[in-house]
Amino acid sequence: MVGGRVIGASGRAVRRLAQPLWRGVSALTRHTDLALGLLSLVTFVITWSTMSISHDVPISLMPVLALCVAFPVVLLRRVPFVAWAVAAGTSLVWWAVVPAYAASPMPWPVMQFLVLLASIVAVGLWSQWREIPIVIAATGVLLVVAMPDDLKAWALGQALIMGVALLVRWLVISRRQIAVQQDEVETERARRAVVEERSRIARELHDVVAHHMSMIVVQAQSAPIRHGISDLEVVGEFSAIEGSARQALTEVRSVLGVLRDERGPVETAPLPDLTRLPALAKASKAAGMPLTSRMRLDAAKVPPGTALVLYRVAQESLANAARHAPGAAVELTLEEDSGWARLMIRNSPPPAHVSRVGDPGADADQMHGRNGESGAGGRDENGGNGIPGMSERVRAVGGTFEAEPVGEGFVVIATVPLTGRPQVAGLG
Repeated sequence: MVGGRVIGASGRAVRRLAQPLWRGVSALTRHTDLALGLLSLVTFVITWSTMSISHDVPISLMPVLALCVAFPVVLLRRVPFVAWAVAAGTSLVWWAVVPAYAASPMPWPVMQFLVLLASIVAVGLWSQWREIPIVIAATGVLLVVAMPDDLKAWALGQALIMGVALLVRWLVISRRQIAVQQDEVETERARRAVVEERSRIARELHDVVAHHMSMIVVQAQSAPIRHGISDLEVVGEFSAIEGSARQALTEVRSVLGVLRDERGPVETAPLPDLTRLPALAKASKAAGMPLTSRMRLDAAKVPPGTALVLYRVAQESLANAARHAPGAAVELTLEEDSGWARLMIRNSPPPAHVSRVGDPGADADQMHGRNGESGAGGRDENGGNGIPGMSERVRAVGGTFEAEPVGEGFVVIATVPLTGRPQVAGLG
């Protein structure tokens, strides 16, 4: 029992000591240049302290020759072919200029030979393919000429080392290709999931929304005939309903076309901008809303994301005014003021007879234009974004938003910058 405790304590102590070492090794592997710099320093120290064992070197030349041996180590990762050229040149200098003792097995120090082999491995791992045959051939000639007879086999050995390095390189490339293929497979799988979801949405839109809109068009066309109505004003109202339904059906069909197009991403769906705001105002007037619009802003100056926000605010405000204050006069103003776009939608109280006919018990505040704000929480229970949604949209592009009752009516004011904002093409 005591022995087990001692072994457990020893194991924990070893782990505590090994953790800093492991962190240091991990940091060095992440910083290749730092690791090679430290390795070069170690090579320099070892070469300087051991070269006198195998070669007759003047003391004044020892640091110079040690530096020539260690310098290629720094270049192994960045320029492996240059590192090999420096190592091979240094080996040639050792063989031709610096005399070796008779007991020395090689014409250069052991550290120089190890650096030469390391440069060969680096060329096999990272150098260009056309440089590899040059390295194999030149190194083989150098080893055959400079090595003694019993070590000339290294001319073949260095080629085998290069082959091992090329095998490792091929394995790394293969693993990267496999990883890329896996990413492509996952991307394609995700794309297919998006396409299937878009197809499902398209089917639901077609089966539900488009079908009902088509029925509204048919009913609006046939209502005057079925009920024998000849009043031109009433027939015009049905025609306006038919036109609005047709426009909505056209927009639904355009969305269906985008959803069914498997080649394009979801972001390619057409987004409304300020160029469609006059059409929105015209459709509102055709639907019977007493709307007055003044637009004094060049739509080309407005970034796509900002234009989308302004359009959505106008669309939501007009819809809420028509829903909560039917028959009320609405004023829409869009203008530019010192680099800012200002959108204002203001509605007056609805006529008294509309309130009585629409809902005798309706709350006056709601009927006079709360613009989608129902109840204390400000939530729109009729499907719109309401005041909180409009406020979030405007603030997302750096603007300010105001929505408050004016007399017995209501006003919505959105002010957004025209410059210095990102092109938020996917907003909304």
